[in-house]
Amino acid sequence: MAQRVFVPGEKLNLMKTPVVFLVFNRPEPVRRVFERIRQARPQQLLVVCDGPRPHVPTDAQRVAEVRNIIEKSVDWPCELLTNYAEKNMGCRERVNSGLDWAFSLVEEAIILEDDCLPSLSFFPYCEALLERYRNEPRVMHIGANNFQGWRRRTVRSYFFSKYNHIWGWATWRRAWQLSDKEGACWKNPVQRAQIETLFDSPEERAYWSPIFDSLTSPESRPNTWDYSWMLTCWAHGGLAAYPSVNLVENIGFGADATHTQDASARQVPAQSIRHLSFARKVVRNTAADRHTFRTVFLLRAAFPQNIWNHARIVGGRFKKLLRKAFPFS
Repeated sequence: MAQRVFVPGEKLNLMKTPVVFLVFNRPEPVRRVFERIRQARPQQLLVVCDGPRPHVPTDAQRVAEVRNIIEKSVDWPCELLTNYAEKNMGCRERVNSGLDWAFSLVEEAIILEDDCLPSLSFFPYCEALLERYRNEPRVMHIGANNFQGWRRRTVRSYFFSKYNHIWGWATWRRAWQLSDKEGACWKNPVQRAQIETLFDSPEERAYWSPIFDSLTSPESRPNTWDYSWMLTCWAHGGLAAYPSVNLVENIGFGADATHTQDASARQVPAQSIRHLSFARKVVRNTAADRHTFRTVFLLRAAFPQNIWNHARIVGGRFKKLLRKAFPFS
């Protein structure tokens, strides 16, 4: 029997699950996303903010404005906790340290970045699945995104995937405390063999292996945190739950973004789940994962604005694969 989650237009009660809000220097997206958090009314709001970059003159004022927006807009019964960096730490260090701080205080949390605009049903969806899989080690990540297009992957409200999309998600302290930020598991032969069983094709191996290689060296480690989180989940056999409709839209594409600078990129709008029907088994949907790799990772790598720059990032083996697959590039 389905559990009623949310009907558009209704007012949500105070939410027990803490929300972690990751912000930096973009006031306008912060205002829009914060308004959704305000409507969800969490009892605890943990704000993680990076410090201004010394070489960007506008950063200090914009970072201060972002912090001010949040601090002056909490108008419901809520414990506001802040973790502000005085100096700029960069995306990887700031998010990793911020989530370490958050999960030192709370057992589980819903996590939003400043450019991830959720539908209101995102919050009760995360809260319900956090409760249901709280003691299920095979589930390490509750995601909000659905990039399956017209394909309906399940008759239930969500399916399980090996991929960890982070445009709106939730997890537990028990999962985050396993986080392998330096890719040590990839250097361990036993764990690496376990991870490699998850590659569904030679193309996947060629794509992900150089990325995981880069995590193991400070000189090549990318300035992002999500690759190491996905590697952690793969090393522990962890799965992510994803909704049958997309619940969060990324509104941050543009020149001032860190990783999503193509403003022309078409985004999937956020929808709602009214009734939540739980999955009967925790089983990876391999068809969904193959589609995700082809459309979210492989094609995005093949046709960005600077194709060979991306190929350089993911490694020479994948660059050769792209030259073979797309000789016209």
